[in-house]
Parts: sequence; C-alpha cells; structure tokens
Amino acid sequence: MRYRVPAAVLFTPILLIAVLLGTGCATTGPMTDAGVDGGRAADAGPDFDASRLESLAQSVGFQWTGVAASADGRIFVSHPRWDGPYKGAVFEIVDGRARRYPDGQWNRWPPAPTETQNERDQDPAYRFVCVQSVHIDAKNRMWVLDPASPGFGGVVPGAAKLVEIDLETDRVVRVIRFDESIAPEASYLNDVRLDVERNVAFITDSGLGAIIVVDLETNRSRRVLASHRSTKAEADAVPVIGGREWRFGQTPAGEVPQIHSDGIAYNPADDHVYYQALTARTLYRIPASVLADFEQPEWAIRLAIEDLGPSVLTDGMDADADGNVYFTALERDAIVYRTPAGEYRTLVTSENLSWPDSLAITPEGVVFTTARIHETKGFSFDGLMPSEPYGLWRAPLPGE
Repeated sequence: MRYRVPAAVLFTPILLIAVLLGTGCATTGPMTDAGVDGGRAADAGPDFDASRLESLAQSVGFQWTGVAASADGRIFVSHPRWDGPYKGAVFEIVDGRARRYPDGQWNRWPPAPTETQNERDQDPAYRFVCVQSVHIDAKNRMWVLDPASPGFGGVVPGAAKLVEIDLETDRVVRVIRFDESIAPEASYLNDVRLDVERNVAFITDSGLGAIIVVDLETNRSRRVLASHRSTKAEADAVPVIGGREWRFGQTPAGEVPQIHSDGIAYNPADDHVYYQALTARTLYRIPASVLADFEQPEWAIRLAIEDLGPSVLTDGMDADADGNVYFTALERDAIVYRTPAGEYRTLVTSENLSWPDSLAITPEGVVFTTARIHETKGFSFDGLMPSEPYGLWRAPLPGE
C-alpha cells in the first residue's frame, strides 16, 4: 500500500528470524448483512477449533506484506523497502525459515561494489528495488510486483516493473517495465491478479488511485480509472484498528492515511475483477472482458463498473474457484469472504491476526500475512516498531 507520509514519519523494519509458531485463539461463522455496516463484521459465530488456524512462520522485526502459494505447496513472502535494515525483497519459506528468492543478486539493490559493473548490473529493472507483493497464478507462474518506491520517496526511474519467475527452474524469465505514463513518480503499484484465459494482469495503484492492465502476450500496458471514484480513498472512512482510529502518531489530530485502490481479485466463477481502496468501505467490480480489452475507451470502462455497496475495510483480496471473494478485514483481525450470493461471512478471526495484509487461496486453505502496520513507527504512540513478530498463517477453506 502507499502512505502519504508526513516528513517526520519513518518506517523501520529490522532483521529477520523466521521460526515455526504455535496456534492462537480464533472463531469463525456467518456474518449477517448488518456485518458490513460501517465496514465492521458482526459477531463471528460459534467457537472455532483454534488448532485449525495454523501459524506457519514468524518474523521478528522484519515485516512481511505479500504472500504467494504455488500449486505444489511452496510459499513465498515479500518485504518492502520502507526504511531501516534491509535483507531482501522476496523470500521462500522453507521449514519455517525464510531464504532469499530467486537468488541473492535479484535481492541486492543497489549492486554491491564487488559485482561486475556492466550495464545490466546497474539497471534497476533487473533488481528488486521495493517489492510490495507477490502472486502465483492459475498456471503456476510467479509474479513479483515492484513499485520501486523505496521509503515511499517516489518511483526510481526505470525500476517499476512486473517480473515473471519460472517455478520449475527458479529463474526470472521476463521483466515488464512500466514507464512514467503507467507508473508516475507518486504512484505505488500495490497488488496484482491474473486472468490466465485472456493472459492479462490487473494491478492496483494505491498511491494515486488507478488500475493498470497488462497484456501478457505483447507486454503492452495501459492505465485506466485514474480519475474515477472507485479507485479513490473515501474521505469519511476513518479506520478503527486495534481499538483505535488509525492516524499518524495515533493522536486525535493525526492525519488519516489516504490509501487508494489496493486489494484486487479476479473471480473466475463470474469473470469479474473486484477491487477496493484501502481507506474506503465500498466494493466495486467490473467484467474482466471489458477491463482486459485495450480497445475499450475510458468512458465504456466506467459504464461497466458496478458498485456493490458496503464492504469490510480491507488490504488484500483474492477469489476461489467457487466464486467466493476473500478479504483481509483489518478492523476485525479477521479473514472475511463474500459468497456468490453477496453474503459476507467471517472465515476466521483471532486477536493474533494483527493487520492481516495479503492472502493466497490454496487447496489446503487460505494463507495470509499479518503486517501489524497500525503498530509500526509512523502510527504508534511511542514512535517505535512493534515488538511482536509479523506472521504467516493458514486458515481452512469454508466448510472444511
């Protein structure tokens, strides 16, 4: 996500220690229609077997935001370069421990002085500069989205990109670069989802508010809905997370971050793209056939947008093959899903799920990170980073 950060505010991720964690207390159950009023879930329902909420790994001081899971059970996380000590951007979780992926060189920017200083070594398109999210599509292709804005200081020229990695060889096979017309200096490319039948990627920009569409056959891209309300934060949306309003400095006078189009999901069951701004409580969708069509003018795209009404306040989204759309529900410490009939239900909630950030749907369950963003330096009372670890979790799918 992209924060509009006052000059005095900094973020400070520290070092990484990833180990297996125990389970936490959790509940699950239906959420009534009233559950989306004001973006807050209703009662979670009957007690849930806490042993079925798995903590897969934890990271002390080293913040995980994005998550991706492969068809054969491999799990990857991403760490954005926001501030402080930095050990890399993309990691694979193996036996509860994190190792840089696909190698150390891609995770090292700027290049080390000892590296061969040829033109490619110095090109930020071939290094992870500030990775926000990772995703593995239905064809088991891995995608790394690099908004290339370290510390939210603006896009490094030539560095914004979408990177494809072959999971069979663990090698980068393609780099799709975005120029200033697609990723302006103040943009922050946030999340990516794929329509594999049309071979098109959909990307949110949470810094300025827009959706980027990428034709993966030609590598051509376009920026749409940059001035439409559906991609913008809502001025009256004041998040209440961890029992407090989410403001810079956690004071009543603190500014509420304005975070635009953030979570996005492609739902194969109804062939729609769902999306929402983070600092907003309204969910939108649009037919993928319209959004993916580069011949469609902006006005036609706008006419195809459907306002789905109140939703939970969310950071990450995804969809399963049955047509359920999942949300990380920040105000509920929960994962919530919307059924094809439009009913919102709580999958799992726990006090341990502090700012559930991104998620991935797998046959074994919903895998997600907890990024504790509302407790980090810019938003804490004491200006310190949280002492509790960031986490990687898994919850069972509905009905399992």
